[in-house]
Amino acid sequence: MNATMSMKMLLSLLHCFYLVTTTAVGGGGLSGLPGVSGGGERLERPYFDDVSPRNVSAVVGQSAVLRCRAKHIGNRTVSWMRKRDLHILTSHIFTYTGDARFSVLHPEPSDDWDLKVDYVQPRDAGVYECQINTEPKINMAVNLNVEAAAATIWGSQDVYVKKGSTISLTCSVNVHSSPPSSASVLWYHGNSVVDFDSPRGGISLETEKTEGGTTSKLLVTKAALTDSGNYTCVPNNAHPASVSVHVLNGEHPAAMQTSNRASSYLTSRISCAALTYLLSTMACR
Repeated sequence: MNATMSMKMLLSLLHCFYLVTTTAVGGGGLSGLPGVSGGGERLERPYFDDVSPRNVSAVVGQSAVLRCRAKHIGNRTVSWMRKRDLHILTSHIFTYTGDARFSVLHPEPSDDWDLKVDYVQPRDAGVYECQINTEPKINMAVNLNVEAAAATIWGSQDVYVKKGSTISLTCSVNVHSSPPSSASVLWYHGNSVVDFDSPRGGISLETEKTEGGTTSKLLVTKAALTDSGNYTCVPNNAHPASVSVHVLNGEHPAAMQTSNRASSYLTSRISCAALTYLLSTMACR
């Protein structure tokens, strides 16, 4: 084989390669080959960056955010579906439900496609799926748990204070008022709303808004016997809670319990001695 034939064969191979990488794949070079981008890089399949919680809890009336991070979606679409009725809630950044409480959070250019549910209701509990329209479709399920809004008064159900001291009751509510209001929590003494402007005086309220809800602290100074009774913390958007307050005009309940135990012990000792004497008398007859 001479040099001329070798040169012709080399030119033929180069021409064939040119045809494969251009004409045969539509003039797009290697980008026409499966799984290869226009830059010659292999494309990655979409997947979920599974770093977010699969179980989310929210209190009635608050907002819930279901997280979904989708990587390498390219020109594909991310959607959210409610599993119980197979209803598509969002697709891309658009909402496909008449319930305005649902929306998608997608700050550009992030990979986050989070579903937000405002003013959560008990009926919202269940499974939601974040989906990518690949072939076949891939999805990630997130379960939303909905908790009842409720108040809790710290400490025992029975509160004992001495006459003249301060009654201090703290009520925690696991939800914020919607909309926020200074009257988000009311206190009742018996069947009447506690009157902070009453002639009695010495009654005050401290309210604190926290990340987890609302804390309301009722203070009644110089407790009188008439301050005894049932006290109820009533939020405007949660179940109430009650305690019973006992204002004592003497000894502490613990002392009374000790006295009662001592009296009971003494009574049992006297009864035992009397029984012993009676039995011994009967035996001597």
